Amino acid sequence: MKARIGDHVVVASPTAGGTVRDGTIVEVRGADGAPPYAVQWSDSHTSGLFYPGPDAHVTAPEETSSESRLRSWRVEIDLVESGDETTAHAVLVAETSRDLDARGEAHRNPTDVAVPRIGDEVAVARALRRLSDRLFETASSDMTGTLRHPARVSQ
Repeated sequence: MKARIGDHVVVASPTAGGTVRDGTIVEVRGADGAPPYAVQWSDSHTSGLFYPGPDAHVTAPEETSSESRLRSWRVEIDLVESGDETTAHAVLVAETSRDLDARGEAHRNPTDVAVPRIGDEVAVARALRRLSDRLFETASSDMTGTLRHPARVSQ
């Protein structure tokens, strides 16, 4: 990785649902733009020495417009198992005013061996597929409202 003073750095969270950090490189200490970098973090307004890992991304200032902003969305999934049935409830939590949700179910044949993990996987996969479909429908509806004529987002 190579960077220059003024470049923007974004670091993804190592855990699901964690915080994404971003900042500006204020000093390059390595030779030829190599790490480490001194970074002014936008969330804390503090500077610190930073050694980027695989979760870091650096962009030049011209690649970051004044209108760009960092957003984080997450999906929360709850599972309920009852007998041979597993239900997954997936909720997309976004910074928009409305959260989307969907359910998925898995039914085990009573003659099959009980492996709860498989029921969880199938129920979650179905919930996520339905959640994806709802998100496409919402985007299409939003486009229709914005454009004032029917629009559909292709999948």
